[in-house]
Amino acid sequence: MPISLPDLENAIRTAIPVAHLEIEDQSNGCGENYAIVVVSDAFEGKTTLARHRFINEVLKNEIAEMHAFSQKTFTPKQYEAHLQKST
Repeated sequence: MPISLPDLENAIRTAIPVAHLEIEDQSNGCGENYAIVVVSDAFEGKTTLARHRFINEVLKNEIAEMHAFSQKTFTPKQYEAHLQKST
């Protein structure tokens, strides 16, 4: 069964306070391949691996139904630096 974007968003927003969230269905609408960007104060002091493990745990049921899943996790300060670097 395909995973919906609202289901992913709800699961993430329920688990942590989110400053910014991007969810992209990269499977042309079939809900089997998602890429996300999550920005949260909850990531302060955590390694990238710890952040990704946390998101994987939050979305474990949804990820089990997907073909592919990628994520980027930032603190608000890191995200601001990332945006400035990109421009």
